[in-house]
Amino acid sequence: MQRIAAHFLYLAVMVWLMTLVASADLQAVSKGLLVIGVIGIWRYSWAALNFTRAAIYLNYAFPRLRARAEQAYAARPAPAHAWFLVTSFKIEPEVTVPVYRSIFRAAAASRGGASVVVSVVDLADQALIQRVYDTMPVAMGNVALLIDRIPGTGKRDALARSYRLIARQHPTRHDIVVVVDGDTCVPEDIVETSAPFFTDPRVGAVTTDEIAETPEPGLFRDWYNLRFSQRQMMMSSQGLAGRVLTLTGRMSVFRADLLIEPSFIAQVQSDHVEHWRLGRVKFLTGDDKSTWFWLLSHGYLMRYLPDVASVSMESQPKPGFMDSAITLMTRWFGNMLRTNGRALALPLRVTGLYTFWALLDQRMGIWTTLAGPISVLFGTVFVSPMVLPAYIAWILFTRYIFCWILSLVRKPGFPITYPFLLYFSQIVGASVKSFILFRIDRQKWTRQPGGAKGKLKPTPRQRLRAWSSTYAHALALGWLALATLIASGSL
Repeated sequence: MQRIAAHFLYLAVMVWLMTLVASADLQAVSKGLLVIGVIGIWRYSWAALNFTRAAIYLNYAFPRLRARAEQAYAARPAPAHAWFLVTSFKIEPEVTVPVYRSIFRAAAASRGGASVVVSVVDLADQALIQRVYDTMPVAMGNVALLIDRIPGTGKRDALARSYRLIARQHPTRHDIVVVVDGDTCVPEDIVETSAPFFTDPRVGAVTTDEIAETPEPGLFRDWYNLRFSQRQMMMSSQGLAGRVLTLTGRMSVFRADLLIEPSFIAQVQSDHVEHWRLGRVKFLTGDDKSTWFWLLSHGYLMRYLPDVASVSMESQPKPGFMDSAITLMTRWFGNMLRTNGRALALPLRVTGLYTFWALLDQRMGIWTTLAGPISVLFGTVFVSPMVLPAYIAWILFTRYIFCWILSLVRKPGFPITYPFLLYFSQIVGASVKSFILFRIDRQKWTRQPGGAKGKLKPTPRQRLRAWSSTYAHALALGWLALATLIASGSL
């Protein structure tokens, strides 16, 4: 009942604002919202395109893809052997136990047998994982466990070492590797549901839907659930092109013979980009973007499986919601932007038209999103104070409709926090992206206290680089504000 009352109150406020605006000078208000209208055509056309593509993929294209893949897989003389590669670092035992139970169950269910390679730093983690394996209530004779205790030099080194360990076992073209984070539960049928897609030699990897499990209800849980609804829609749209824009680090599945390629391993272990102002930027986080870029640049397809879902155990990295959200967005968007430029530089015949445009929109979306609030601020001050309530009414209406459409990809209905969280993610997310775009050398793990090796130090060269980042960022925002002033007629 409270949920229904909240929706009624939301709609009542929206209608009241619309009525208030209708009694004002509409010509002045429309002039103040000119930039919003132009940007709206861009943003809502792109959203409508992705909604349409997602609906086609979910209802028509993907069921046919799965049927063909399973038919080809059934014709194989033997099922795939599955390798599970798991990395664990500073994860609580109450998370580790259910996660590894799910992995061992999935490994035991693999008809072609399975090997679980676990990369750990702490001896306590090694003992706990071994105990979980020894006490599994299902038969584990078909599953080999290899625990590799390593020095804590970072996830990239851990992955590269595990890839080489798998390479020494000589996996075949028909085997698969499930790469999993130590805080993610995998579905028991992950091998049976993902292996058939690798019968297509063009497919290099697949990634799946995600479900977030958070300890307590509240804004953080709603925010994660909303993000994963958005992710399901966007990934389905990208899946229609056969190339998703990320191979989620929580859980993705790779063709085994590609994952052990020396160039693949080298890219994961020591990935970097050359920046004209910042020099060589070595990647600390974002190993999933490194694997994605290697497969994309080598011409492989990357499928999305919307009917398979992993469960990630999410917790707030900071005490407050705002700090937690910004911390996570800083890491996510940093990974995205460090790889975006080199992906855009690939030939169109490699990326395809839709994937190229989606990559371009990752950058354009920063400025089109920020231009809206800037134009409203100028319109309110220089044109009419009624521009602000008109904008708020428009935001309430469009985000409410957007959330209803998003809810269709999972289950109908949503909490009234969704429209506000959606707007928060868009505006604050764009602000974080604009900050990172000029500081791609700044990166940090959520759990690890240390930053990148190239972290800024108080030397003249480093101070100059930091100043140049601030200057370039301020200059870009200044040009955006000037363009918005001119376009809106406020200047």
